[in-house]
Amino acid sequence: MADLLTTASHHTPYRPLADRMRPVSLDDFYGQQHMLDEKGVLRQALEAGSLHSMVFWGPPGTGKTTLARIIAHYSDAAFISLSAVFSGVKDIRAAIEQAKQHRAEGRLTILFVDEVHRFNKSQQDAFLPYIEDGTLYFIGATTENPSFELNNALLSRVKTYVLKSLPPEEIKRLLQRALQHEAGLANDHIDIEDSELDALAQIADGDARRALNFLEIAADLAEPADNGQRLITRAIVQEVSAQSLRRFDKGGDAFYEQISALHKSVRGSNPDASLYWFARMIDGGCDPLYVARRVVRIASEDIGNADPRGLQLALDAWQTYERLGSPEGELAIAQAIVYLASTAKSNAVYMAWNEALADARQSGSLEVPMHIRNAPTGLMKDMGYGENYRYAHNEAEAFAAGETYFPETMGERVYYQPVERGLELKIKEKLERLRAKNNVSRK
Repeated sequence: MADLLTTASHHTPYRPLADRMRPVSLDDFYGQQHMLDEKGVLRQALEAGSLHSMVFWGPPGTGKTTLARIIAHYSDAAFISLSAVFSGVKDIRAAIEQAKQHRAEGRLTILFVDEVHRFNKSQQDAFLPYIEDGTLYFIGATTENPSFELNNALLSRVKTYVLKSLPPEEIKRLLQRALQHEAGLANDHIDIEDSELDALAQIADGDARRALNFLEIAADLAEPADNGQRLITRAIVQEVSAQSLRRFDKGGDAFYEQISALHKSVRGSNPDASLYWFARMIDGGCDPLYVARRVVRIASEDIGNADPRGLQLALDAWQTYERLGSPEGELAIAQAIVYLASTAKSNAVYMAWNEALADARQSGSLEVPMHIRNAPTGLMKDMGYGENYRYAHNEAEAFAAGETYFPETMGERVYYQPVERGLELKIKEKLERLRAKNNVSRK
């Protein structure tokens, strides 16, 4: 038993791939070029030896903790790390005492506080005297807007740096490095097609840690290949990135076939068949409220803005059934079904929504353009939030021709294509006129 324990004690402790690949120099750091390229303000400050207290504000996996450690390395400073989630006043005092000891020894101290927005006002205030007298340099990391989450007293003593989500090309470079690096997966003989690497980079949504976690799981699932390598297939990529889906299981196949028949009959403008399938479901014991909810969905998906009254009538039918119950309330649902089946149809909003959702999922966390960001605080105004925004109500026809609202890298998109039926005929005419004005103004 003693020999067994001795052998086990020599095993290298497991370290996640994301931790093993944590860069130790600015040259190995991915992303944040606006701060760290040759003209970047933070890089210039570090190379000039101008250390200062700061707050890193950015999404998860953008390198806030890593960058703090690199700064400590560049500055030859002691690095003390606290998590605001797990630390209290006792931990803060202990960290300050350590910093005082380092100062007595002639050494700088960087105190890094992760998720600093979790500290309350008194906890944040505890750092202020020691930042001011040089006992320590403070680096806070937060995913929340520091204008709202940090005290003004603390904000006034630090410089705020905004970290951005990593673009897919940077994530891909990071993954390639992990596959080739000795500390990464070089000895695991992993083979992966370029397209699958692109897919991993895309689904990471700008989060380097998430990307490396996905890659590590995929590597564990990799399948043996004929060339002696282990292959990460598209199926594996899809498996590791799959979202858990909650299934709605109200009844068996017949139930779903009947609700499908009802929906398609309304869409097909056949009120008689629609009523038949509704009657079949009620006769079979279906909860009328389930049908009422589905009718609201039909009103939005298949009628849409061709006749906006349909959605209100569907909601009224739902509410009527809740007040009256069976059998009186079922008549209100039947009335809504007949109206929806008989009126003008449009799935333009449904199609536009699906296109917009697909773009949102594929493009990741693109930034809101500066000119349409709100700027309720002085810090945000100084950073350019809301600058050059054109207030539409002050423009002719309350329309700022040529103004842009999409993320800059996306360009302009047109999702909503109204049909030439019902009210959407008028909507179509107006949008075409406004889009024409935009085109003229942007030339």
